[in-house]
Amino acid sequence: MLYYLFKYLHEQYDLIGTGVFRYITFRAALALIFSLIISLIFGKKIIAFLRKKQIGETIRDLGLEGEKQKSGTPTMGGIIIITAIVIPTLLLAKLNNIYIILMLIATLWLGTLGFLDDYIKVFKKDKEGLKGKFKIIAQISIGLIVALVLYFHPDVVIKERIISNQNEAWAYIDDKKAENQEKINIPIYAKNETKCLKTSIPFVKNNELNYSKFISWLCDDCEKYGWIVFIPIVILIITAVSNGANITDGIDGLASGTSAIIGVTLGILAYVSGNKIFSDYLHIMFIPNTGELVVFIFAFVGACIGFLWYNTYPAQVFMGDTGSLTIGGIIAVFAIAIRKELLLPILCGIFLVENLSVILQVAYFKYQKKKRGIEYAREHRLFKMAPFHHHYQKLGYHESKIVMRFFIAGILLAALSIITLKLR
Repeated sequence: MLYYLFKYLHEQYDLIGTGVFRYITFRAALALIFSLIISLIFGKKIIAFLRKKQIGETIRDLGLEGEKQKSGTPTMGGIIIITAIVIPTLLLAKLNNIYIILMLIATLWLGTLGFLDDYIKVFKKDKEGLKGKFKIIAQISIGLIVALVLYFHPDVVIKERIISNQNEAWAYIDDKKAENQEKINIPIYAKNETKCLKTSIPFVKNNELNYSKFISWLCDDCEKYGWIVFIPIVILIITAVSNGANITDGIDGLASGTSAIIGVTLGILAYVSGNKIFSDYLHIMFIPNTGELVVFIFAFVGACIGFLWYNTYPAQVFMGDTGSLTIGGIIAVFAIAIRKELLLPILCGIFLVENLSVILQVAYFKYQKKKRGIEYAREHRLFKMAPFHHHYQKLGYHESKIVMRFFIAGILLAALSIITLKLR
């Protein structure tokens, strides 16, 4: 909304300073600041409200150090994160941008899903929360919406770089104030934008994969049915990443801090993908209109960092499913929108390991139970406890040390993700 106000003031009255709102980088920085302010100021009030209403977390007895002290800590703090994302986005982003609209829908959809789950746990005193089948239905539904919008909406396009024997055009900038002319490289792109199901593959030289190719061999005209492959992949990614963030939210500050690191990386990837000059220099897919997503993702980063202020050990508030399902879903939808979803196993490596630790723990237990009996299976688990962060707690590490080391691993994974832009 502020974007449109300052745009009007600039165009109609040419007020000094109003033109700066045209720049994505400025609005992204402002979104980060606004989001931090909302998280820190309103977060305190929301926590006080949650305490007043006695909306506290019921902690299961897992035999972990410091576990009992956390009982009664306010939960549903994901409301802080959602508020700190949505308000700056509404104020500073272009609201007619389909990618921004899609991100807001996904945020509110998954936030509502998580809120219902927390509400049942807290107010209905049902530890199981919302039944698993309803969660899956809701996640599949938002995955279907995202996939259909990205496939059918006319503004979701890419611009193909023309590759030929003469793939560089040279132009001269004639600046009257300059004494000499400057020679620069201009990328050559197709005149018209293209609708297709291409995505990026890390570590591959010609790093574009078209989902339609998976069924193109069936018949001559089968490529147009690429959505048959695309939709299930989108649903799988959104479900997996949102649940991965949910599992990671097990100790103070881990999910919010890790998500902030991932958010910064996605912001960089979105900026270069939506910028013709940078995308050409890096030889990556140029996706028009995605640059605006940088404003959204920096609001997301600010929200995560602001929430971390209250969620770091010892936590004053837990995000609950209201926050964890939302941040995981946002990361997944964002990566799909900028066509970097195949990079998620690296970038979200923390989420992946946490997910795999649970899967492997259960599978190994069932195997040992079947082969050698339940008593042996209980005594010889693959990990001391799953998810993986609890394994280290059982080994005697303090949760602050675990969180910081996971952050370091997250930063390394983020750096590796950015390096894939050139490492092929």
